[in-house]
Amino acid sequence: MKKALILRALTLATMMSPYGGEDIVADHVGTYGTNVYQTYGASGQFTFEFDGDELFYVDLGKKETVWRLPEFSNITKFEVQSALRNIVMSKRNLDILIKNSSFTPATSEIPEVAVFPKSSVVLGIPNTLICQVDNIFPPVINITWFYNGHFVAEGIAETTFYPKSDHSFLKFSYLTFLPSSEDFYDCRVEHWGLEEPLVKHWGTCIPKPTPFSTSNPPADSVLPNPASGL
Repeated sequence: MKKALILRALTLATMMSPYGGEDIVADHVGTYGTNVYQTYGASGQFTFEFDGDELFYVDLGKKETVWRLPEFSNITKFEVQSALRNIVMSKRNLDILIKNSSFTPATSEIPEVAVFPKSSVVLGIPNTLICQVDNIFPPVINITWFYNGHFVAEGIAETTFYPKSDHSFLKFSYLTFLPSSEDFYDCRVEHWGLEEPLVKHWGTCIPKPTPFSTSNPPADSVLPNPASGL
């Protein structure tokens, strides 16, 4: 990936709702209309969040609202043109900031990667692997999956960039899979903050049952004993 001119938070032209500041104590926090626009690939993002969970984002290419859960669309509607206008405004602000800046390159943060299953692993039962990438800045990243060393092109879903209070971003990638004791998976992350791609390995690990003995009975074979307090 060729590094483009991206300044820190100002050049990203990230505009967030003033609600939910650190000096305000609230039961719930809504982030309405988080706009991110950057020069790399002329890309941007518009999202609505509530208590840190995404309600929807706007697909700028298709010019349509994408709800995180389909039932959310039954509660309210959103006018896509409003998001498009905000992105245009962000681009204009970004152009002005670049012209008036010293062209100082942004410092790329080192992303943190973790891979884990969505639910408890049972051999032969479909599951989902989650690749969590945290501390992303700038929000430009490549996430790819490998199965037994081979590139995976299907069965993958990815979230948008979730903004964090420290101005970094969080992103998730999902891979559906069928657990097997012989298979292994890798999540490969490419980012400007890394000297080389970061690969996180995951393999099915099912603990072997402990042999039954009178001195070490399984938990469900222990009978209540009033004298011992069980």
